Amino acid sequence: MSVIVGRLPRCPSVELATVLRPFAADCCCPCLTNRRSVAAGRVDRRPSGRFRSSGVVLPALRQWGLDTPSGSLGPFTSSSLGSIPGLPRQPPGGEQMATSPHQIKVSAWPGDPQRPRMANAVDQRSGLGLSDRGLERDGVPFIPISGEVHYSRIPRDRWEARLRSVVAAGVTVVSTYVPWLHHVPDGAGPQFGGNLDVGAFIDACGNHRLDVVLRIGPWCHGELRNGGFPDWVAAADVVHRTDDPRYLELVEEWFGQLAGHLGRRAGPDGDLLAIQLENELYDQPDHLRSLKALARRAGLAAPLWTATAWGGAQLPAGEVFPVYGGYGDGFWVASDAGWDPSFREHFFFSHQWDDPGIGADLRSDERSAAAASVSAEFPPATCELGGGMATAYHRRPVLAPLDVATPAWCKIGNGSAWQGYYMFAGGTNPAGGWQESQATGYPNDLPRLSYDFQAPIGEAGELNGSHAELRRQHAFLTAFGAGLTELPSWLPEVRPANTEDRTTPRWAVRSDGDKGYLFLAWHQAHEQLDPLEDVQFEIGGATPTTVPSEPITIRPGTLACWPVFQEYGGVMIEWITATPLTLLAGSEAPVLVLIADHRMPVELRLPPGVAIQSQAETSTTYRLTPSEVPVRLVSATGALDLLVLPATLGPDLWVREHPDRTLLLSDCEISWYDDGPVQVVAAGELPRLRRYDPAGKRFVEAPLSPAPTPGRIESAQVELIRPAAQVPATYGERDGRAASPQPSDLERLAGRYRVTLPDWVRGQAVEARLCITWAGDVAELEVDGVPVADRFWDGRAWTVDVRDTGLSTAKDVVLRVLPLSPDSPIWLPSEAQAVRANHPGQLLRTPTVEVVELVLVSDNNWSPHYCSR
Repeated sequence: MSVIVGRLPRCPSVELATVLRPFAADCCCPCLTNRRSVAAGRVDRRPSGRFRSSGVVLPALRQWGLDTPSGSLGPFTSSSLGSIPGLPRQPPGGEQMATSPHQIKVSAWPGDPQRPRMANAVDQRSGLGLSDRGLERDGVPFIPISGEVHYSRIPRDRWEARLRSVVAAGVTVVSTYVPWLHHVPDGAGPQFGGNLDVGAFIDACGNHRLDVVLRIGPWCHGELRNGGFPDWVAAADVVHRTDDPRYLELVEEWFGQLAGHLGRRAGPDGDLLAIQLENELYDQPDHLRSLKALARRAGLAAPLWTATAWGGAQLPAGEVFPVYGGYGDGFWVASDAGWDPSFREHFFFSHQWDDPGIGADLRSDERSAAAASVSAEFPPATCELGGGMATAYHRRPVLAPLDVATPAWCKIGNGSAWQGYYMFAGGTNPAGGWQESQATGYPNDLPRLSYDFQAPIGEAGELNGSHAELRRQHAFLTAFGAGLTELPSWLPEVRPANTEDRTTPRWAVRSDGDKGYLFLAWHQAHEQLDPLEDVQFEIGGATPTTVPSEPITIRPGTLACWPVFQEYGGVMIEWITATPLTLLAGSEAPVLVLIADHRMPVELRLPPGVAIQSQAETSTTYRLTPSEVPVRLVSATGALDLLVLPATLGPDLWVREHPDRTLLLSDCEISWYDDGPVQVVAAGELPRLRRYDPAGKRFVEAPLSPAPTPGRIESAQVELIRPAAQVPATYGERDGRAASPQPSDLERLAGRYRVTLPDWVRGQAVEARLCITWAGDVAELEVDGVPVADRFWDGRAWTVDVRDTGLSTAKDVVLRVLPLSPDSPIWLPSEAQAVRANHPGQLLRTPTVEVVELVLVSDNNWSPHYCSR
């Protein structure tokens, strides 16, 4: 390929690349006429475009085996994993046979959307519509983004702060379990006071424009004791989770109590977007019908009724909306198990939505095969994409931010019509041993108190790195979701051979045959991928072209989405190798905000009639240097400011949607009320906030009030008051999984450390967090003799909120740390295991405790009309 690259004299942020030949003759491949898949690149502008993926030099490329039109379909070859029963998720209308491994034909959805009875003929809600492609509001398609937040695991006076952080992440729906265990623990009557006031929680969500999904069980799981059954229900002489009349009588009473508390909120015109029935119920479709009837009779109503569909669940046709999940790792496998394929597969693009691994530890049968086809009535949707992962005693996985973001990204490329996360905000179990445990018949021991889940919003309210990764995805879905819903998902004909394949690109395209988005994912947990070199996607059609103009290297850690033949503000872009974030209104032209992808050049291809303003040269392909200053594109039908930001700014970008869409830049934790100023929380640093001014074409500093000052960071005094004793290798086991030490073991064996906090914390109305660095097995924090927080060691620092745990008024603060035996059979992540391996004897390091003051300031120059959408 011959390429001439030159510098534009009047625009230092743009390089001009004139392609003398779009692609070499030997790169052309015959076309695979398959409506399902897209190898890569951009969409041809004809109604039925052809996609071609040639010029990719890769070892070990394998052709996908397709034997019949309804053959098995997933991310891997049928020869490597065996046949997966059921039809793929694809536009209906059949399958055409491949004529070559490198081409594919795509088209729009055939015909009109098909609408189920749910939310249409029955359970109608004004303005809400449901089809086999997705949800609509007032006729406009949208993609819900739901995050799990458990009101009963968060102090009531922290609900508002958590919900503000949820909104700042771009989440639009809050889902929550309603644990029977928490509300009726002893059978003496329901409790709905304090942080159990689920009605008030629904109201708080509504104040932030958040829809609500109520997961009413009655069995929930949620790492709860008895799966959420109160002890008296678990001990009842009934056949649980069946249509046993004695069991249904208990459930009917509970549903009636819940409905009586919720009142109009759960009525036909109430506040609920959906109600989930049961959880991980695999072979009782009639029981789900019965639960739905009981809920209706009690007065509970919603336009959508959902049920988890993973594990090959048998669901009553048309009665429930099937929802799926996917976790990058999990605590529920054995400690000596490797990284299970059920986790690995979520780092690949696929049209297989079932995950037989979720909940497998609680099933008596062996389900290695995925479920049959996705329901033709409903679009593919998720409710449990792993927002993090809980820590069991025997297995303690740690997920990096990209380990959370990649499965979610792949689901978007796969055609997800609903992105749902479990969990999105961590919490704390009520005291009393109400966690999942081996003592209550479960295979896993969970911490008695902590339910941090490594969620985007941690147990102490801190924002973790996954918050930044996911909120960029959510901003994209909010800005472009209406159009994305109209684009079917297509997979390439050449795909990874199996979950061990580390050399075949992972991609998908959502396209209607005319326009689309190309999704790339090159990251996986635990095992670092190598760079993919000399990757180039070729596109055949009426006007052959290549994407990008020269082969590139895809670096590990890449999550990319490239617009293809997309029009913004009347300006057509053939393709650009940068990922869209949002679209802002401007006084002269809209602003398309994109983020440069991980160490990849940004190239822009424009069709004839579209040009960069004030450039004398005529070209179609430009190389852009990411900058905080936009480039103006012009055409006969419009103008567009193209703001391509450096990848380094990605973690600090925020998009506020209401009352007007605004782009914000801050490395602090920020949030906002629906119609109020932005609140900036700086942990031990000087708060700073900038926002993009479309008129001035730059980021401007936002004045903050009160005058910001750096927060204090001070080490607490840690004094050993009793050394630890020698600990055993195990504290028992169940089904080969190590049991956690009991409170009596901590009392006998743990080292005890008195923690003295700085004077500015004690007795003051101050917001602060403790950052505890430690190494051992189990730690527990006591305030005046009462355990308030605990943690199983996994190598991460431990964050504790000062006010929520009563530390600011404590008279005596003691940290108990149990050493880790060198012979303990628990599984640790590699970094923690390295610490353990390099430590002779039992592992116990004296903890250090830093107190970090949180500085809270607001944008005092906020205006609800700063930027009009």
